[in-house]
Amino acid sequence: MQSTDLGNKESGKIWHRKPSPATRDGIIVNIIHNTSDYHPKVLRFLNVAFDGTGDCLIAGDHQGNIYVFDLYGNRFNLVQRTAQACTALAFNLRRKSEFLVALADYSVKCFDTVTKELVSWMRGHESSVFSISVHASGKYAITTSSDTAQLWDLDTFQRKRKLNILQSVGIQKVFFLPLSNTILSCFKDNSIFAWECDTLFCKYQLPAPPESSSILYKVFAVTRDGRILAAGGKSNHLHLWCLEARQLFRIIQMPTKVRAIRHLEFLPDSFDAGSNQVLGVLSQDGIMRFINIQTCKLLFEIGSLDEGISSSAISPHGRYIASIMENGSLNIYSVQALTQEINKPPPPLVKVIEDLPKNKLSSSDLKRKVTSGRVQQPAKSRESKIQTRILKQDLTGDFESKKNELPDGLNKKRLQILLKGYGEYPTKYSSLIDKGTHVAFLNLQKKYPIKSRKLLRVLQRTLSALAHWSVIFSDTPYLPLLAFPFVKLFQNNQLICFEVIATLIINWCQHWFEYFPNPPINILSMIENVLAFHDKELLQHFIDHDITSQLYAWPLLETVFSEVLTREEWLKLFDNIFSNHPSFLLMTVVAYNMCSRAPLLNCNLKDDFEFFFHHRNNLDINVVIRQVYHLMETTPTDIHPDSMLNVFVALTKGQYPVFNQYPKFIVDYQTQEQERIRNDELDYLRERQTVEDMQAKVDQQRVEDEAWYQKQELLRQAEETRREMLLQEEEKMIQQRQRLAAVKRQLKVKEMHLQDAARRRFLKLQQDQREMELRRLDDEIGRKNLTENQEAVAKEMRADADAYRRKVDLEEHMFHKLIEAGETQSQKTQKWKEAEGKELRLRSAKKASALSDASRKWFLKQEINAAVEHAENPCHKEEPRFQNEQEDLSCLPRTSQLNDSSEMDPSTQISLNRRAVEWDTTGQNLIEKVRNLRQRLTARARHRCQTPHLLAA
Repeated sequence: MQSTDLGNKESGKIWHRKPSPATRDGIIVNIIHNTSDYHPKVLRFLNVAFDGTGDCLIAGDHQGNIYVFDLYGNRFNLVQRTAQACTALAFNLRRKSEFLVALADYSVKCFDTVTKELVSWMRGHESSVFSISVHASGKYAITTSSDTAQLWDLDTFQRKRKLNILQSVGIQKVFFLPLSNTILSCFKDNSIFAWECDTLFCKYQLPAPPESSSILYKVFAVTRDGRILAAGGKSNHLHLWCLEARQLFRIIQMPTKVRAIRHLEFLPDSFDAGSNQVLGVLSQDGIMRFINIQTCKLLFEIGSLDEGISSSAISPHGRYIASIMENGSLNIYSVQALTQEINKPPPPLVKVIEDLPKNKLSSSDLKRKVTSGRVQQPAKSRESKIQTRILKQDLTGDFESKKNELPDGLNKKRLQILLKGYGEYPTKYSSLIDKGTHVAFLNLQKKYPIKSRKLLRVLQRTLSALAHWSVIFSDTPYLPLLAFPFVKLFQNNQLICFEVIATLIINWCQHWFEYFPNPPINILSMIENVLAFHDKELLQHFIDHDITSQLYAWPLLETVFSEVLTREEWLKLFDNIFSNHPSFLLMTVVAYNMCSRAPLLNCNLKDDFEFFFHHRNNLDINVVIRQVYHLMETTPTDIHPDSMLNVFVALTKGQYPVFNQYPKFIVDYQTQEQERIRNDELDYLRERQTVEDMQAKVDQQRVEDEAWYQKQELLRQAEETRREMLLQEEEKMIQQRQRLAAVKRQLKVKEMHLQDAARRRFLKLQQDQREMELRRLDDEIGRKNLTENQEAVAKEMRADADAYRRKVDLEEHMFHKLIEAGETQSQKTQKWKEAEGKELRLRSAKKASALSDASRKWFLKQEINAAVEHAENPCHKEEPRFQNEQEDLSCLPRTSQLNDSSEMDPSTQISLNRRAVEWDTTGQNLIEKVRNLRQRLTARARHRCQTPHLLAA
């Protein structure tokens, strides 16, 4: 068993040597997916699905990586990373490169495997989608979750219908019946309904199973013809339903170690017309058992208790089984290897079919046990035999009719028992296939380059089998042309292909090889005689242009009309050829020429004739066939080919007939010559191969020597280069050291300068700090002195003001005394006037005194405020505040201006003038003192403003 680890590769080969699955397990390859990260782990595969051809499959793991495995091309590719686990897959869409994947977020996406792009995103489910069923046309799909099923149109990716159910009734599965337009819905209450896809009209409902064998259905499977439904669940019983009769017709009991059934799937067979007879049953122990539902015989099984199977998928053509194991790996099985033993012709078997009669039987009457040996037939009454025949007709219908029966007692069912794989039906054909590819067709692709590798392989196998059957076919040049249309038609049924060609050669190619290796002159003469009888003009036209029967008849025969007819025309023609006497083929050649007489009569060149008989022409095949039947009836007996050809003879039983209708000595001579030539050629090839090997060795030695010398030269050059590089590096190192020393010196000098500058700055800072401290002390002393001076000036001014006020009061007192003394001396008449004048003057003097006092107080207040402001803001620019003090003082009213000199007596005028002079002297002294004080404060402020940044430094 081969094992492949995908690892981190996105593409590669599935297997690296040709698979040879053993009969014991049938495993072609085991595929695992391990990551090579820091913590390696196994990525488990969860789902797998095949495409419509059966040669490709997709598989998704729990991290959302989806791979495509091409079993025919031996390639795998990573086509998508969905980043979440997939819950279901479908790969059989109408567009072959697209697939559907259901994801863990309840959505369904469609991707393209070629472009690796997202095609569509379908949403609508509220729980995980566990099933995707695609219609046979690929146009519709049904996605099923536990609570709903939705029908999608895959052309528009729009939801068409939605199946809503009650919460108490869950859905088990909803799927399309194969090759039909019917939807089958299975619910958890065991109810099964059939619906019409287009209208969703309920067609029917299956009845409930018998109470004695009632099981809850979990899994379902349907045959390819859609006639039989298999259902199972948590039991070892299988129920088989006939969907046409809509009734349960058989209950199969699995072995006792089977307690529950997890998966069911029918194994397709190309020879059973869709009525599959082999059912795969996956049970809870991880073993998938394949049983025949008719004989109830266990055929083979896959998986084991140690390596159990989690789920499986079977290819549509029944060649491969893909199983996801419980350890997360993926196994690919070969059905042919698994059925190799059981496909040998078995001894006669006793059937155990017991069908359901019209009257109701109990479940024990329907029950059959699965056995691994011969099945014993239970006793049956005469009535049951009659019911068996009736049910046989109901179940199989036309497939059991007379036209499917073969001669000598071989019927279709017996063939179904014998035919279980390709190349295994008759023992003789197996022996022919086992001989391998014939040497004459080893290089077939060079002469016939066919695009399809599968078709080329089938053609090569068929031709090899024919060559092994009879040696003449290894030297027949036109055999590939004759066999190709049948190979293309039966490429999936190689046994039928071989036997059809063998039957054609034995019956319709009679006397073809008597003149080997030349064309069959006798057969061509028959055709020419018939043509001469029915159309002399056309034959004369051929003779006139030197066109023989080897040109107008032999190309049609050696290619069996495949070059001049379409597929449908060719099939219609050979339906008639195989249904008539072998001479019908020769008459067809004559009829084809006669129906084409108009264009042939217009041809004059040999190349035109050759082109005509090797290419398709505008000809109605129905007219040709009618003409053939006319020729068969109207041709005289003496020239009719049927008188010279034998009637149809079938292939013999057991062994194919010996074919020796050819000149044996010529074939033997040619065979000997070809064998000799082949041996000579092989000897020549061996010698040439030997010489080529020796020459190759010499060339290789020479190349190795040259490579060694070149390597030595390169090493020497590299050594010199490295020495030069070392010298350059040393010079660079010396220069760098010199530059580094210079840089160090410069840095040392800079460091010394920086240290010296830092020391000077530190000393300067200390000096500035001391100067700032001194200035701060001076400022404090100045502020204290200013305060003391202000207080002294204020005290002095208050003392002067008090003295002046006492002096004024004294003068007033003396003035009152003088007035009193003068009043005694004046006359009584003048005394009243003088008293009034003195009183007026006294009031004026008091008013003048009051104004003088107010002026002095205002002036003192202004000066004191200015001095205080200068003391608080010494750096403020001095304003010319007292520049015009004289002008300000002049604005004040004077005593002399208030007194009217004309109304005062001389003594009073003298007294007032004296008092005004004294006031002026006192004010001038006071102003002078204030100016001196201001000058001192201004000088001190200027001294402070000359060093404004010392404190900041």
